[in-house]
Amino acid sequence: MAVAAFFDLDGTLIARNSAPLYMRHLRATGQARRRDVARTLYYVGRYKLGLLDIERAVAVSLGWIRGRDEAQVRADCQSWYQRVVRRHLRPAMTATVEAHRQAGHLLVILTSATRYLAEPVAADLGIEHVLVTQLLVRDGRFTGEAVRPVCYGQGKTYWAERFAAQQGVDLGRSYFYTDSITDLPVLERVGQPRIVNPDPRLRREAARRGWPVLQLGPRDGAVKLGEGEDTWRTNARGDGARPGVP
Repeated sequence: MAVAAFFDLDGTLIARNSAPLYMRHLRATGQARRRDVARTLYYVGRYKLGLLDIERAVAVSLGWIRGRDEAQVRADCQSWYQRVVRRHLRPAMTATVEAHRQAGHLLVILTSATRYLAEPVAADLGIEHVLVTQLLVRDGRFTGEAVRPVCYGQGKTYWAERFAAQQGVDLGRSYFYTDSITDLPVLERVGQPRIVNPDPRLRREAARRGWPVLQLGPRDGAVKLGEGEDTWRTNARGDGARPGVP
């Protein structure tokens, strides 16, 4: 069976959380109000604490996008990605993606974000598959509905398992890279969990379980790749980061 490398997006492949970046873009271009930005920042704070009510957050987002033209949103997101988001891609994670490619692994973005961010990142990094929160479109416009389950928490596990069944992937030998405690269900499901710049709760959980942890700075480059490695190389000098230790 095949081995896959799944990558979270915000805080993992990208060094920032994309939601506030996007809301600031919408605010600057007159597509959102100040209170929309404040509400997004509130949800991001809840997400970082692992306390996000995903159904409430999705309902708010879907209400905002209902009736909008998909082609215009796609083009706007592509422009925003190129101007704002692209520079936040982590060099070390880009190198890690390439290492998995060279190892013959299937490459997958697994994110609660939508395809309108995930697909530009996937195109830049040469990642073939994206598992995302899917927004329904009818006659070229968003209906205000999403495919269930949303790709978040246990929902991520659902979509990862479905992908694995379709692609002949052995999750027990596969990798998942993430920074968030909300991804614990997928981390428990794969055989090779990899923790990147974790939030405090995930850092404690990783230390308890002995999961490899990588703490990256903005200029860190190559990352060591190997089955069950004890140490990840975090920059070109070869300085190490032991599992659970920043």
